[in-house]
Amino acid sequence: MIHFVTQNVDMPQLDVRSTEHWIRAVAADYGFALGEVTYILCNDERILEVNRQFLGHDYYTDVITFDYSTNGTLSGDIYISLDTVRTNAEQFGKGEDAFIQELHRILIHGILHLTGQADKTPETRAEMTRKEDLALAKLG
Repeated sequence: MIHFVTQNVDMPQLDVRSTEHWIRAVAADYGFALGEVTYILCNDERILEVNRQFLGHDYYTDVITFDYSTNGTLSGDIYISLDTVRTNAEQFGKGEDAFIQELHRILIHGILHLTGQADKTPETRAEMTRKEDLALAKLG
């Protein structure tokens, strides 16, 4: 089950049902079932707070994933800063469409982390982007 929780932000115009179906399909592509995944949609200040408290990092980011997966079932808490998603989306286009597309990218980015995909080096970042693009192509 996927849960969407907001903290200090409004819920974006997201088709939750089709998004959940898509996320389940991507997880299955990697050989995983979907367990309990909670997306915490928040602002920059909240994600900075989480980054400092749990990871010891003093910077803003778009996504932080906490992995609780077991035995082939993906579970976790995925914090997403909608402020940073919106800023990133503005690099690619204007308006709500660009924002929703970037939000989908970050939603699946967190799932890919749960499948074991890393993004700490230039090579793993490039692979992560490739996998995000493949997943986004399935969104239709």
